[in-house]
Amino acid sequence: MLRILGLALCSLLTCTRAEPGAGLRLGMDIMNREVQSAMDESHILEKMAAEAGKKQPGMKPIKGITNLKVKDVQLPVITLNFVPGVGIFQCVSTGMTITGKSFMGGNMEIIVTVNITATNRLLRDEDTGLPVFKSEGCEVILVSVKTNLPSNMLPKVVNKFLDSTLHKVLPGLMCPAIDAVLGYVNRKWTNLSEPPLHTDPMPVGQMGTVKYVLTSTPATTASYIQVDFCPVVQEQKGKTIQLAGAGEAFTFPEGYAEGSSQLLLSATLLSSELALLQKSFHVNIKNTMIGELPPQTTETLAGFIPEMAVAYPKSKPLMTQIRINKPPKITMKTGKSLLYLHGTLEMFVAQRQGKATTSLFRLEVHFNLKVQYSVHENRLQMTTSLDRLLSLSRKSSSIGSFNEKELTGFITDYLEEAYIPVVNDVLQVGLPLPDFLAMNYNLAELDIVENALMLDLKLE
Repeated sequence: MLRILGLALCSLLTCTRAEPGAGLRLGMDIMNREVQSAMDESHILEKMAAEAGKKQPGMKPIKGITNLKVKDVQLPVITLNFVPGVGIFQCVSTGMTITGKSFMGGNMEIIVTVNITATNRLLRDEDTGLPVFKSEGCEVILVSVKTNLPSNMLPKVVNKFLDSTLHKVLPGLMCPAIDAVLGYVNRKWTNLSEPPLHTDPMPVGQMGTVKYVLTSTPATTASYIQVDFCPVVQEQKGKTIQLAGAGEAFTFPEGYAEGSSQLLLSATLLSSELALLQKSFHVNIKNTMIGELPPQTTETLAGFIPEMAVAYPKSKPLMTQIRINKPPKITMKTGKSLLYLHGTLEMFVAQRQGKATTSLFRLEVHFNLKVQYSVHENRLQMTTSLDRLLSLSRKSSSIGSFNEKELTGFITDYLEEAYIPVVNDVLQVGLPLPDFLAMNYNLAELDIVENALMLDLKLE
């Protein structure tokens, strides 16, 4: 237990609500679905009805009725309301028929309609760190009662008998149903648990993993439940990548439909995940013919750098090496997202196999890409296109001094035709999204907001 608490405390110390990460607003749409599906999956009312006729240890018989059975349980109607600072108020309306032998000696039927109400308090489990709903103050309220007891019996006698019978049967029958349903809902938070109890982290290609861990007990407002995540991004060897850029605040925008749910992913989180792929963006390109580009030869370069014609009077094929030497960075402004890459582009004269290549020059390049987002198979997908070449400077040259600015157009076209496809191919691995409550992100509508990507979640 002490080890678990220590790990939980370390997690909270390294990722607070003030730092970038991810956030989720659970609206009533998802909560209604989860409670209803838990009710359906558990078949709890039918199970409770089946148990009602069995003799339970220590249970006293109900005076005036024997051979008690419950049948014809109606499909429940569930109503939920958020209780700020507490959790959810739940009302389950259903009906059923109670049968048995009455004190009159004949078969008896009581057809009842009831409301089961309870406050489901949202807490944090001390052992797992997970949110849990716990019911409090369960009450069973009779809405209507019909019986086949003889009409010539005294009303007071009938009412007293019914009141005594139903108040003994219904609470013990119905209130456990609330707890059982909450058990189903609580289990769907499991993937957010902290070490050492959590399931395996989700992979980002072959380069690392990401794990969404809760920072604190989710907060309940009058309109939604706020869930804050501390994503743990780790390289394959176990090194954790810190979420840099704590000053880049992000908030949920307003204007979304009442009761709807949204997931917010900070630009800093996406940058940290892309840092796992940094080495995957390294590439050696040996093709002479690439897309609409002119042949990748020294003759083509001589059109921009006259010194090339002197050094290589006979045309030679080129090989280009691109290395990204700084972690990729994502930025987001309303409606637009950019991916910044900073590295080197070095061109070589390609040689026959077995011979060393000759470096012509090495340039430091800084450029950005426009990013389009989508969701496929519950993973965030990114597709890029070149926005612009931001800077170009010469770091070394074997052909003497030249004006690298003359290469701006050539390098821009090269990046667009030869390198951006490489980046997009790497990004096809997709980035994992929080795995809990059986969430389906594929129908989400995506919107780029200030410093974050918003997923407006939709139900099937």
